Amino acid sequence: MTYDGPNAVPTRRDSPSSRVAARLIGLGSWLPSRVITNADLSLTLDTSDEWIRTRIGIATRRMADRDTATSDMAVEAGSLAMKSAEVAHVDAVVLATATPDHPVPSTAPVVAHRLGLPCVPAFDVGAGCSGFLYATTVAAGLIHSATAQTVLVIGAETMSAITNPTDRTTAPIFGDGAGAVVLTVGRAEEAGTLGPVAWGSDGAHAEALCIPEGGSRHPSPRPTANDNGRYVHMQGNEVFRHAVRRMSQVAKDAASATGWGPKDIDRLIVHQANARIGAAVANALCIPPDRVPSNISHVANTSAASIPLLLTHAAAQGQLTAGNRVLMACFGAGFTWAASTLTWPRNLKPLAGNGTAPGCATA
Repeated sequence: MTYDGPNAVPTRRDSPSSRVAARLIGLGSWLPSRVITNADLSLTLDTSDEWIRTRIGIATRRMADRDTATSDMAVEAGSLAMKSAEVAHVDAVVLATATPDHPVPSTAPVVAHRLGLPCVPAFDVGAGCSGFLYATTVAAGLIHSATAQTVLVIGAETMSAITNPTDRTTAPIFGDGAGAVVLTVGRAEEAGTLGPVAWGSDGAHAEALCIPEGGSRHPSPRPTANDNGRYVHMQGNEVFRHAVRRMSQVAKDAASATGWGPKDIDRLIVHQANARIGAAVANALCIPPDRVPSNISHVANTSAASIPLLLTHAAAQGQLTAGNRVLMACFGAGFTWAASTLTWPRNLKPLAGNGTAPGCATA
């Protein structure tokens, strides 16, 4: 048994099963059509386009209408990912979300049913903005253990449902959307296979990014005109500081476990929380800005959907090409964090819903 770096997933390299890995074969994303500009927000918030652009790096975000739930976007993204992979069936569905349709039941079984996947195991993973990499890690474990051969992993969020539209701290930051990948059995030496995973959590800071009410600790009271307990609350400076430190370290751990140094990394895919956070992580890793794709300006922080959305948009615009060595890192509520690697495969056809994919720039 070997162990590469703190919090890295151990692997048994002396076993034939160690050659089994989860391989990326499908990629899709979906965004609601409604676009909210900074100018729109400034009509009701004490803010401005200039302040939001310079402090956060966001120009627009997408917002679902009242008839669109997380499952709706997850179905759209999942369907596109399966079409991209050219598969009609998967053995399991794992949905990463912090905004399920209901507290009970999980949203994933509904998504699986609507995708025409009767009786397959389907479940939600809740790890905030780290949810997608947590979910891919679980999916990779199912594949490695031969419990499943092909798994659909979706990150989907309706952040507008839990964001207070009058809160200047959070309203400009979040957007809605969904992204998905299809993973199947591969070999570790193949392009497209997920590399070592580094991940962790620190619950001592759980209150820095949370929804205070609605769970067993503080059940939701009857709604009132000034009820803010059901909305996400964030201590911005605390989150910023930990996000930069934790993502930088976990990315180093994952790269080191793969045997990569800074010069080996062709693309850094970092959770789109804040443009300054992404730039700080890249700087800490000594990765030039031209190797750091970003779409936060157009989609904002989409939580668990962030990384699959960015993968889709960057690939669709030619910023991820065959042979690129890709390092992915994220940080979210909990606090949670995760990172992993992969070498971009050939012939992967990303499919972006709702028209042309938004612009994807470099940091």
